[in-house]
This record gives sequence, C-alpha cells and structure tokens, in this order.
Amino acid sequence: MKLLIWDFDGTLGYREGGAWTASLLEVLQKADVDLDVTAEEMRPHLRQGFPWDTPLRPHPHMQSSREWWEALYPVFEQAFEKVGVDGFEAYDLARQVRDAYLDLERWRLFDDVLPTLKHLSSQDWTHVILSNHAPELDLIVQHLGLDEHMARVYNSAILSWEKPHERTFRTVLDAFPGAEPVWMIGDHLDADVQGAAAVGIPGILVRRYQEDAPYYCETLSEVPSILEAKEDDAQ
Repeated sequence: MKLLIWDFDGTLGYREGGAWTASLLEVLQKADVDLDVTAEEMRPHLRQGFPWDTPLRPHPHMQSSREWWEALYPVFEQAFEKVGVDGFEAYDLARQVRDAYLDLERWRLFDDVLPTLKHLSSQDWTHVILSNHAPELDLIVQHLGLDEHMARVYNSAILSWEKPHERTFRTVLDAFPGAEPVWMIGDHLDADVQGAAAVGIPGILVRRYQEDAPYYCETLSEVPSILEAKEDDAQ
C-alpha cells in the first residue's frame, strides 16, 4: 500500500474569512459591543493556549468535545478582555466562539484538492488526514465531501497528542503496517515535514515556502510530479 498523510487546515481546507482570530471578531461583531477591534489587535492574544502550542505535553484529560472546548474558553475570555471587553461579557462571548468557528458554511476546500486526490488515487495512493484540530474535524471533512477520499481521519483532539510529536505519526504507521512508500504533506515545516521526518517519513511542504523544506510545492497539483519522480528513482 502506498500511503499519503495529509494535514487538513491550510493544506486541504480553510475557514473562509479566517480561523480563530476571525471567529472571535465575528462573535464580537454580533454582540454589538461598542469596540472597534481589528484582527491585528486580537491576534497577539491568541498566540498561546491551544493544545498544539505545547506539542510535547499530551492532553488525555480532554477526552470529549466538551472538555476540549472548556479548556479553550479561558483563552478566548482573556483575549476578549485584552481588547477591552468587560469581564462578565467576555465570559459569555468566549462560549460563543465554538459555534462561530464550527459554522460549516464557512469551511472551504482549496480548488486544487479534489483533482489532486483523484489523480493520486488513480495511481493507487491511499489517503489519510492527520491534523491538529478541534474535535469536530470529522464533521467538517464530511461536509466538504473529503471523507469519500480518505481511508481515515486522525485528529489530535482525539489522539491526545499534537503534531509534531512522534506519537501522532506512529499512530498512523501502526494502523497501516507495511505501507510503503509513505509521505506526509502539509503547510507547516515543523509540525508536518520535520515531525514526519523524525520518524522516517519524507514530507512535502505546500503553500507556504520555507527554504529548509527538502521538497516544496506552491500548489497541490505539483505534488504528483514529486511522488512520481521519487518512485522512478526507487525502481
């Protein structure tokens, strides 16, 4: 079996308008709070506090969607307070972020995703997702029709480990014993490419160039040529 491990957010899909910062701003705007807050003002207050910000620390205590979001509400609450929202209102607004972020109508696939997945499937590649994400990733994947192309979806919120921790990648390898070759494809050099490399999986960085990446593609449509070239080299 030939196996491709795909990151999701920023690689296959994205939330239209922005992700976490945008979600908090949308909640703020709907609340009709008399504050003119920009993304640049909100973003610095969301740089820490998510599970993937401490990938060496597992989170087995977050066993359900409710527990996962409950752990994030203080982060959102503090962010609202930092931009001037009253403490009591910040508490209430923080608990509205979940619905805003998970609004399925806001989630999109990049245009190059389905053609690339279909082409690679025709070349006998099996696809799985391995993503640092909220617990409801499966719902987003299904809404976008990606589930038809994926053998499995591995989500850090369920695994209790975050990329680039080697346990995330080994979980996938253990589920597909004997898979060869195996590649990781994602838009983060450290979490995706370097994390995979630490367990012997080569990686392709996509969409966000960094010079340290051994392989880079501006679009997913370029990925098959790299895989085909490496297969030819191996023969």
